[in-house]
Amino acid sequence: MARLRRLYEKVLEWIVIGLMTVLAVEVTVGVVFRTIGHSLVWYDEVASILLAWLTFYGSAYAAAKRGHISCPELVAMMPPGPRVAVTIVVEALVIGFFALLGVVGWQVLEVLATDTLVSLPEVPVSYVQSVIPVSAALIIVAELLTLPEALAWARAERAQGATAEGAAREASH
Repeated sequence: MARLRRLYEKVLEWIVIGLMTVLAVEVTVGVVFRTIGHSLVWYDEVASILLAWLTFYGSAYAAAKRGHISCPELVAMMPPGPRVAVTIVVEALVIGFFALLGVVGWQVLEVLATDTLVSLPEVPVSYVQSVIPVSAALIIVAELLTLPEALAWARAERAQGATAEGAAREASH
């Protein structure tokens, strides 16, 4: 499972690196064209879309690294029993939220099926907005792949490092 998680992290990492590179090139090209007086009509719209995609896919990557927003210090101060219960509840809430986000995101795609971008009418808005259900699914997979480590951390007598990463390090020693 740890090997699959590392592979998953690497794939997400390369997606994020790719998006960052494309965004950097697109912004640079846009600035150059604007500087020489020939602004690209699609520049602003595409840049904002790339930034949104980077945010969503970056969130999936953060979830795979267990680097999302949480309060592990508070949970780490609990005894192992309640710590396990809180960890299970938190994981269930996170997975439930992203499952709901994915379903609603998919429903939004159906509503947007006939819309296109303003500056690039050949690009459907549903393609652009597909990042919502796709990233929700990626985050759910990340949560499920990291769940065993999170539970190992919660079960540990002393929750060191206040993260599941710390539990993995403790278990490997």
